[in-house]
Amino acid sequence: MTEQQIPSSIMIGDRAIGSQQPPFIIAELSGNHSQSLDTAKAMVKAAAECGAHAIKLQTYTADSMTLDVQEKGFVIEEQDSLWHGASLYSLYQKAATPYEWHAELFSLANSLGMLAFSSPFDEHAVDFLDSLNVPCFKIASFELTDIPLIRKAASKGKPLIMSTGMATLSEIELAVNTARAAGCQDIILLKCTSTYPAEAANTNLVTIPHLRSAFGCQVGLSDHTGGIGAAVASVALGATVIEKHFVLDRNGGGVDAAFSLEPSELSALVVESQRAWQALGQVCYGGSRAEEKSKQYRRSIYASTDIKPGEAFGPDNLKIVRPAFGLAPKHWDTVQGKQAMGFIAKGTALSWEHIAP
Repeated sequence: MTEQQIPSSIMIGDRAIGSQQPPFIIAELSGNHSQSLDTAKAMVKAAAECGAHAIKLQTYTADSMTLDVQEKGFVIEEQDSLWHGASLYSLYQKAATPYEWHAELFSLANSLGMLAFSSPFDEHAVDFLDSLNVPCFKIASFELTDIPLIRKAASKGKPLIMSTGMATLSEIELAVNTARAAGCQDIILLKCTSTYPAEAANTNLVTIPHLRSAFGCQVGLSDHTGGIGAAVASVALGATVIEKHFVLDRNGGGVDAAFSLEPSELSALVVESQRAWQALGQVCYGGSRAEEKSKQYRRSIYASTDIKPGEAFGPDNLKIVRPAFGLAPKHWDTVQGKQAMGFIAKGTALSWEHIAP
């Protein structure tokens, strides 16, 4: 499939996602609610106030993610990890969004004009989310190689957003082909760097247009860097979807708080990503319609002194100045030594009528 064949838009719920629309901004709640439903609801309300187009949850239990053991591999040993020393099981217990919250949070988001969906982490979660009529599914980076999970989600006939994280080209190809074979043609791939937080230098945004052309899909960014710079820059490279983790207050805790946006930053992302999209425009030379009035402030040739009839033109009586109502500067050499047809007052814009044949 070539880039020209990529669908111009994909419908997720009642919203068109594509290059002809501003970037679709997803606020990822993750586990930043710290197991408080009131906090989760406050996050949804804040995301709506910030202008986010969707909120996203993560649907799993600690038991569906891992085993409750303390053996090597089940405890996070990386010294630079935000979660160093925690067992996987305890971390997922802390971060999980209870199943019984989903319907209420989705309904709240919808009532505030946002779409709401989630990342399922096992096949049971796919069925559960489908029963709640989610408009799409999101496959997390670490699950991109879970082919049965992708097949299950794709079989529901809804759009699929997939983060590519650490995936090789062949792994992405297998995931995309699996989804398409299972009946899903509306696929959005997100460039993602699976470090938490991610460094801008490791984000490699120039992968985005390659990802689009390689797989014939719309593309976006799941961004774990601090701030909004990388996300805004991704728009210039064709990102139509941007996902950022969200928190009410980084100092207030939350498992992903360190690399999550606060409300003021999410608001800025919505505004600046739309500005970046608007600024793309089209190939344009010669100035836009909005610039027409500015052309008068270019330079042109003017009489810098009073000029008598028959007087020769030269640097002593002509000058290239603003505004641009006289002959263009490109005619400077042509008029040198020519004679004035009649009297020309200082400040007169020189025209061909002033020049004797």
